[in-house]
Amino acid sequence: MEFAAPAEGRVVGSLADHWSVRFEDAAPVRQFHFTKGSRSYPGLYWSATVNRHVGYESWLERDHLRLLDFDRRIIGVSSQPFRMSWLQGGVVRRHTPDFFARAVDGTGIVIDVRADDRIKERDAAAFAATERACSEVGWEFRRVGVPDPVFMANVRWLAGYRHSRIHRAEVGCRLAEVFAAPTSLLHGAAQAGPPIGVLPVLFHLLWSGVLLADLRAGVLGGGTLVRTAEKGLR
Repeated sequence: MEFAAPAEGRVVGSLADHWSVRFEDAAPVRQFHFTKGSRSYPGLYWSATVNRHVGYESWLERDHLRLLDFDRRIIGVSSQPFRMSWLQGGVVRRHTPDFFARAVDGTGIVIDVRADDRIKERDAAAFAATERACSEVGWEFRRVGVPDPVFMANVRWLAGYRHSRIHRAEVGCRLAEVFAAPTSLLHGAAQAGPPIGVLPVLFHLLWSGVLLADLRAGVLGGGTLVRTAEKGLR
């Protein structure tokens, strides 16, 4: 494998020797390129989880970055964290996973993003080799495709309210009390104060997990039932 270390520059070695590296903080091992006529759209996503920008190479990757950012079990994430190489049929193969994430329990998670209908034989072999390598060091491997459209639409909306500057403690406390029992979104918001000041905080608390709603049942609306999480305000 090959990766970029802050103090050492490029490092080459085996995964078995470097599995303990904090790859969630690693710099990308390759540049994000945009070429005219390309069907991919690279860019940077600001992650509230790590408080910095993380690169992506397609809008599908950007969606999965949002999902990782929304996942309360994830505490770190980086893109293009390392390049793997292995022998296959006497030929050296190389593959750079899309993301590395760190779970709250310390587990490393390697993620490749590819829609189901775009996996070629060569891709499948690379994913299989990556999964084998991950299993040898106790990491989890995920190959993810197109997410559920309703859930993704809701996460995209809430991501607009992910920054901590949106939170207002006094409004958050009122919302936690209002939604102690399941209440429709707009009805509960109206009890907490003027919508212009309350709704952004409400959406921020849904993003951060202080408030809960079924984000897979339908697109968020005034009638969506919202309740306070058992852990309450952080």
